[in-house]
Amino acid sequence: MIDPARVRACYETAKQDLLKERDPSGHWIGELSTSALSTATAVSALQLAVRNGSQSSNADVSLIRGGVQYLLDHQNTDGGWGDTELSFSNIATTMLAVAALTLTGDAEKNPSVLSAANTYIEKKGGILGLRARYGKDKTFAVPILTNYALAGLVDWKEVAPLPFEAAVLPQSFYKFIQLPVVSYAIPALVAIGQAKFYHDKPWNPVMRMIRGAMFNSAAKVLTKMQPESGGYLEAIPLTSFVVMSLAATERANSQVAQNGLRFIRESVRPDGSWPIDTNLATWVTTLSINALSVLEDDNSHLTPECLEWLLDCQTKEIHPFTGAAPGAWGWTDLSGSVPDADDTPGALLALRKFYDHGDFDSDTHKRIEEAATAGSQWLIDLQNRDRGWPTFCSGWGTQPFDRSGSDITAHVMRGLYVWAWTWAHLRVNPLGTGMSYLTKYRHEDHWLPLWFGNQDREEEDNPIYGTSKVLCFFRDTFNPEIPLPDKVAEIRDNALNWLANQQNEDGGFGGGQAVKDATNGRYESSVEETSLAIEGLLCDNKGIENYPGLEKAVDWLCRRVEENSHIECSPIGFYFSKLWYYEKLYPRIMTVSALAHVCRAYDANVRGNALSGSGTRESS
Repeated sequence: MIDPARVRACYETAKQDLLKERDPSGHWIGELSTSALSTATAVSALQLAVRNGSQSSNADVSLIRGGVQYLLDHQNTDGGWGDTELSFSNIATTMLAVAALTLTGDAEKNPSVLSAANTYIEKKGGILGLRARYGKDKTFAVPILTNYALAGLVDWKEVAPLPFEAAVLPQSFYKFIQLPVVSYAIPALVAIGQAKFYHDKPWNPVMRMIRGAMFNSAAKVLTKMQPESGGYLEAIPLTSFVVMSLAATERANSQVAQNGLRFIRESVRPDGSWPIDTNLATWVTTLSINALSVLEDDNSHLTPECLEWLLDCQTKEIHPFTGAAPGAWGWTDLSGSVPDADDTPGALLALRKFYDHGDFDSDTHKRIEEAATAGSQWLIDLQNRDRGWPTFCSGWGTQPFDRSGSDITAHVMRGLYVWAWTWAHLRVNPLGTGMSYLTKYRHEDHWLPLWFGNQDREEEDNPIYGTSKVLCFFRDTFNPEIPLPDKVAEIRDNALNWLANQQNEDGGFGGGQAVKDATNGRYESSVEETSLAIEGLLCDNKGIENYPGLEKAVDWLCRRVEENSHIECSPIGFYFSKLWYYEKLYPRIMTVSALAHVCRAYDANVRGNALSGSGTRESS
């Protein structure tokens, strides 16, 4: 048996490490991975702005050179580029890198780089391979081909037209017209659709006239949706696609383009690269609070400053990007954030920690409850017809992040559960309807998430993450006096058995067939997935000894802490449209949460044994 004292010591080490990452203002900001894809799009946007007479072109030349050098230094040995320096090559990032290097003239100066990249692209199927990667979702395929066309690498005929004129319709109509892009990509729909129209007008004179008449009206949507920071969604790729499209349609000096360029300039990293997004401050803060609050023995992280910051992050008005009602949270406190159904339950869970364990007066408790009530109602209103929860908008269609997801749904249900009294008056129980979704939309005995993946798996999905998150709902709602219905209990137990069987030989979890084949049958375990699996396997409150592999997994994680390798990241994060990332705080947070739950399980065993012994003595 692993020594409980050892687990506690490792927990304390990991806990202090996580606390040190806190910003002086009391919350966490984190650090997203650098992205070759973001760097390539930023370089293209800057270069096209310079080429088309941007007002500040001289200041951008050094940024372009720094981005180019980063790309040249980070080409993989197979000729392609991955989304991060830890990522496998993919056709999307490679095509964007080639487009950027072509626009700057560096592809011609580095023929071996270009040759290796083109060989990789051809091996992956070229344009057909790119389209196959994204299927019906045009959110990323069309922008990439637009970038390619702007670099002169493909004819505009290969770029599908996007209905930019639809952006002038009220947002409530979007779910009826089945847009070919996801809800967050309306700025790209407009800017790229207009670039296609500008360079390759439709042959039909009626359609040409209609689109021409709607051109300026649709362009106003870009102004309406642009946040104060200038960055749409705080995302470099989305903002860069808008800027390059405007620059290529004689609008490099428009206010929208200049705001976007300002955001790009302010987002560059010291090494000349760009991340995928500014930060995930709200997300990593709520995750940190919830991880540090598991044991309830030290509430020093529940500070008034952190609470006020979190309450201030709640949206107070209808959001211009998605039309979302007030009352929710997005992933960051920055102006480009959009409220969603993953960050909102994270905030609800964290607010419950403040409510129960923070040292606050009655007025503050009332404010917390009011915020949680609004957040809960926002989530209930967002539920899809299939009884699951989407990320941003209910009923917009079947595109990624607009459809329901198991990880989102389970997280929402956890958030709603801890504030159940705020919605108990409702005729329909959202937890019951949510469970019907989780019951129906399983993949055999496990669940697949929307927002996280595993690049080592052929399907690039991450069933360990998805299954663990669903099992955490069972853990949080466990009540020995109210047993689960037989069918639901069977589903949970089958999922537990499935998860236990995913353990690698080294005791950890993670990896996939690609790594298994390359390492003679051994998977590559990750801190993030091992931590998640440990939490998932503890969901039925039967104790740590219930699964023989659990102690081996805990030993694996403790060794990572003792070696200080628990801070090593894996690119398990999926951003928009299969864009990989990792976050500096993910392994730290997940390690703290997993070890805290192990400590709690050991404490429960000790209490249970003491009660059992006491009962025996009394009866004798």
